[in-house]
Amino acid sequence: MASDFQRAKLVSMFRAFDADDNGYLDQRDFQALAARWRGLPRVRPGSELAGRVDALMLGWWDLLAAHVDTNGDGRVDLDELLAMVDLLPTLREVVAATAETVFDAVDENGDGRISPSEHRRLVDTWHGESVDVADVFDRLDRDGDGHLSRPEFTELWIQFWISDDPAEPGNQLCGPVPGTA
Repeated sequence: MASDFQRAKLVSMFRAFDADDNGYLDQRDFQALAARWRGLPRVRPGSELAGRVDALMLGWWDLLAAHVDTNGDGRVDLDELLAMVDLLPTLREVVAATAETVFDAVDENGDGRISPSEHRRLVDTWHGESVDVADVFDRLDRDGDGHLSRPEFTELWIQFWISDDPAEPGNQLCGPVPGTA
């Protein structure tokens, strides 16, 4: 069962994914999400990375449809999505594997690191609009070297999807969680 913190995080995610703002998620929302990610500089149409991004975004829909669309109507409402909270800890390796594609898509210059500006683009792409990230990157960059390495990003990504601890920095990876300070 989702805690209040997880609920706030998932409501934010739900809103970001609900492209047509109709109150539920369906395959079209994930197609729209994939289209947003194809707008990133490294995700060029027809590229191997674009194929991976499409497979990742549509794979998220397939996972939701298979595990939480309990009435089989091809739509996932917020309550059904919240049921995913109990399943996510059992999918740690799957979640970690998705970090690779997201990292590659966001690492605009291909230097193997995510800079503050690349992180901002991740958050804006995630939400489909500009989001105030203020000092979020400073909280994510725990070693203070000015970037996120692939291993750092992967751990933050896992925290974002699985953690119920508001103090873990990964919970801010995709922007501030509304209703938390």
